[in-house]
Amino acid sequence: MRCVIIDGYVDEPAVLGVPPYVSTYVRYTAGLFLIKGFEVDYYTVDQVRANNMWHAFSVYDTMVIIGGLTVPGKYVGGNPITPDEVKKLFDINTKPYRILIGAIGKAFSNKGGSFAKKFDFDVEEVVEDFSSWISQEFGADYLQSIRETSIAGAEIVKFHPRFPDVICEIEVSLGCERRTFCTFCTEPILHPKFFSRPVKDIVDEVEALYKNGVRAFRLGRSANIIAYGSDFNSGTINPNAVNELYNGIRSKCDDIRVLHTDNANPTYIAKNLEKSVKILESIVKYNTSGDILSFGVESFDEIVRKKNNIDGTVEDIDLAVKVVNEIGGLRDSGGVPKLLPGINIIFGLFGETKKTYEINYNKLLWYLENDLLLRRINLRQIMIFPGTPLYYLSQRKNVRPDKRLFEHYKYLIRNNVDTPMLKKVFPLGTIIRYVIPEFSEGKITFGRPLGTYPILIGVPAKFSEPTDIVVVGYGHRSLTGVRLVELNKLTIEELESIPGIGKKNALRIKQGDFSTVDKKAENFVKKFFVEIKLN
Repeated sequence: MRCVIIDGYVDEPAVLGVPPYVSTYVRYTAGLFLIKGFEVDYYTVDQVRANNMWHAFSVYDTMVIIGGLTVPGKYVGGNPITPDEVKKLFDINTKPYRILIGAIGKAFSNKGGSFAKKFDFDVEEVVEDFSSWISQEFGADYLQSIRETSIAGAEIVKFHPRFPDVICEIEVSLGCERRTFCTFCTEPILHPKFFSRPVKDIVDEVEALYKNGVRAFRLGRSANIIAYGSDFNSGTINPNAVNELYNGIRSKCDDIRVLHTDNANPTYIAKNLEKSVKILESIVKYNTSGDILSFGVESFDEIVRKKNNIDGTVEDIDLAVKVVNEIGGLRDSGGVPKLLPGINIIFGLFGETKKTYEINYNKLLWYLENDLLLRRINLRQIMIFPGTPLYYLSQRKNVRPDKRLFEHYKYLIRNNVDTPMLKKVFPLGTIIRYVIPEFSEGKITFGRPLGTYPILIGVPAKFSEPTDIVVVGYGHRSLTGVRLVELNKLTIEELESIPGIGKKNALRIKQGDFSTVDKKAENFVKKFFVEIKLN
């Protein structure tokens, strides 16, 4: 028997599966069918598009498409599947037993400021509740099912077109520890119950992936990493569980390139400060640099927060941002901070006014002015998903972002906060390791390292393999860098981009003539490039 899995990519509040990420759904599903004795093939939707493979799947007994977005995003590594593409694949390939997995089976939208709409698919199975489905198919409870399928499905990553340069999302808990939920969030719809996976199960899964060649992991399948293991501890915060988890992973996998996390609740940190500090210290001890704790702030407007049942106060958020900076702000040998907060803002929530936009902007400015570093700021327009309280409220109230105000304040934040914040997070001369090329525009190659919300870097040179990059400049949400190679191997454009060099000096350096190079430019090269290369 043969099964084909087509990865249409997922993006939910607590799981990401757009390349270079490989989602949990893909690996668990592969493991299930492998355990059942199937031969399993795996393709991404981008492979289907690029190779015109729409008619290629009738030879299989079972065809599984995985996809769905419940939060809006812009993606560099791939383009998520659309309902029309799902229908095209299923309509053409009618011989296999056809299964659709993911939020796309409930509803779909690919942009913020919109309602996700329901689509009908003519297939044998639409799996909306993945945890119940895989438990039923495997014949055991969810924890046992994913323990077995996650380990069995680890080998599927080798068929990803970007392998070995992939990062695997690791599920550490399911659902949200809060029992009253934000009005807009899909996590309690997709995963109603909160529970943590046993430490051993997670460590064994990571080890299986590691043995199959994966070197980058994100403990991201969690609504709040700080709450991991609280259900082992009568519902209270559990620093020992988090420490045991990170230590266990490190003890099994000695040369991990990336060990990052994602979501954390700033209010949970503030309300459990002493024990949260211990957890943050454990994360910083065992993680790799460039890590981010994504704070679902959503709004700094206290009125909006209350109307949308968002946990805690702005003072809680401020305290959490401060504590993460204090513990995670230390830098590696290349100058990259170990762990910083990220801020998610949603525009278009119930109760929002013009003042809300100003409040959000001024708070972000306040962080900048007070040297409280934010690794990234996500600005999104609300996607209203069926089943959320906000969806039902929107039937009676006007719940939409003001697009004019959104674009205006987005411009202000990008120019007045993002760029100066990048300069603080990544000072000139910072080395970013293992930058993977993504795409080119003219003479510029854009690349990113593996990790949580990896920074985009434009390099005025062609390179096709992962390369270490030195930061020499800034965009609104990106960096300019030059390759960390011998100075005479840099392109003219790279040399020109180094502050203090200029076109004439670049030509002289390229020709090996330093005799007439300005002293200021020479000193800059020695300080930020040559000495770093020698070290």
